[in-house]
Amino acid sequence: AGGGPLLPDSVLYEIFLYLDHVDVLSAGLVCRQWHAVARDEFLWKELFYRYYRISREVPRHPAAVSWYDEFQRLYDTIPCVEVQALKEHNDQVLHLSFSHSGCLFASCSKDCTVKIWSNELDISLQHSSNMRPYNWSYTQFSQFNSDDSLLLVSGVFVGPHNSSSGEIAVISMENFTLLSRVRNKPYDVFGCWLNETNLISGNLHRIGRITSCSVLWLNNAFQGIESENVNVVKRLFKIQNLNASTIRTVMVADCSRYDSPDLLLDYEEQIAASSTSTCPVFDLGSDSEEEEAKPKQMPEPALQEFPDDGGVTAEDGLQQFFDDIMEGRVRPAMTETELETKVAELFVRNRTKPPELNLLSTDSNSKTKYLIFTTGCLTYSPHQIGIKRILPHQMTTAGPVLGEERRSDEFFDSLDHVIDIHGHIIGMGLSPDHRYLYVNSRAWPRDCVISDPMQPPPIAEEIDLHVFDLKTMKEVKRALRAHRAYTPNEECFFIFLDVSRDFVASGAEDRHGYIWDRHYNICLAKLQHDNVVNSVAFSPVEQELLLTASDDTTIKVWRSPRTVRIQQARKPRPRKLLFSWLMNQRS
Repeated sequence: AGGGPLLPDSVLYEIFLYLDHVDVLSAGLVCRQWHAVARDEFLWKELFYRYYRISREVPRHPAAVSWYDEFQRLYDTIPCVEVQALKEHNDQVLHLSFSHSGCLFASCSKDCTVKIWSNELDISLQHSSNMRPYNWSYTQFSQFNSDDSLLLVSGVFVGPHNSSSGEIAVISMENFTLLSRVRNKPYDVFGCWLNETNLISGNLHRIGRITSCSVLWLNNAFQGIESENVNVVKRLFKIQNLNASTIRTVMVADCSRYDSPDLLLDYEEQIAASSTSTCPVFDLGSDSEEEEAKPKQMPEPALQEFPDDGGVTAEDGLQQFFDDIMEGRVRPAMTETELETKVAELFVRNRTKPPELNLLSTDSNSKTKYLIFTTGCLTYSPHQIGIKRILPHQMTTAGPVLGEERRSDEFFDSLDHVIDIHGHIIGMGLSPDHRYLYVNSRAWPRDCVISDPMQPPPIAEEIDLHVFDLKTMKEVKRALRAHRAYTPNEECFFIFLDVSRDFVASGAEDRHGYIWDRHYNICLAKLQHDNVVNSVAFSPVEQELLLTASDDTTIKVWRSPRTVRIQQARKPRPRKLLFSWLMNQRS
């Protein structure tokens, strides 16, 4: 009221005790005069840095009008109040995804159903599709296309314990009918939309015990109703895998949005943008806990290259290698695994299509998109992020089925960029503007050596949440931490994260979901469940609404204190209802 703060007196009383120059007695006095305190910028600035333990080198969010407003934003707009628990699933809930309009969301579960929910004040179930008749074991991932008319659902086939086969289904949102089904191997490729009507799937071909080839396919969503004279599938890329690695977890980033991001991460870039614009510019901020605020710069990851042996062809190199083996010149003796990897490397050297133009080129095509996926080169656990440019002419199934502009001796495509994580990647998510890539990983021990690709290093229980700028291909800040995981390498599973304009959220194996502020790099909330939290999802139109999905079979709905307060104010008060009833009885 009267323009004063919305924080209760009791909260103000508690947080004012953090100030050195305010003792208990004066804190009580200040709380009684909180209208005046709300205008004291110096007081709120001191309170802000001390209460949240943020380095003073971190500037205030450039969109904030005052320090008080910024404190209130972090206190009052975090979706940390549980308002509803959805219990319609009867097994572990693995994934959540919102439609772009925010009106619907989908959930996938070990109960082998995908459920569509109506996102109203009280969320309600709108439809449920059971995928068991299609020989699915469970549903694991879903994604709405750009106009929300179609839903991609990814699942796992029933089969042996070590089976890696899956399938992608496309469901119409108009009448919930199944339009098409596409094979997907390995199943944790998940699949994704490239545009309104075309989706990407994967296939895996074994070449040796630890060598394979991943093929990424572009599929038309309407395969069942297309003419037999029109291509409904086309090969996008064919990539060799070494040391038991495979391509997994594909997603698409839209490069056209990089130059107008919702938020800027680098401070110097933020200052430059602020000096050339009169509009508020959002910024991601930097480190916390009194540590150095400058962003951590990683060496720019190199493009994937093959060794140069002074012009020796792959055939000559392979023959020379075999001659060395037969004459005993290979020292020390190589294991069967090392031998297979060496032969594969020699074979692929001149059998790979060269990479596209430099991804960092300033004159990039506005219609270009990046295909982003997890991969590796040392062991089977995903420890690298591969990036491949998708050009405009590749975004349709029209044209040659097996690709174009490929010589007969070019069996494989090279990656345009590779980012090494040095740990097991267990989650990835894009910021809404597609400028930043957030990556959940569990680190390997420092200076570890991998001698057997089937024996990856042990992984940390603490999860690191890395942030990469896809415009510069660099890590731009210190990894976020708070959440934990406990399963070993061979049992490790994906933990989905999500990013809104101001916040990033993630699940964890410690029975909590977590929310961080993207600008200040601080953890703001822990959201409790009774078991592992597998997935989180912000509403794309209302970041003060968050969903969490758990192994406890529930989906929890979280809203901010501000939203809850507004909704409660709109509800009729019981006293007024009683008074109206009494008046009606009298009349």
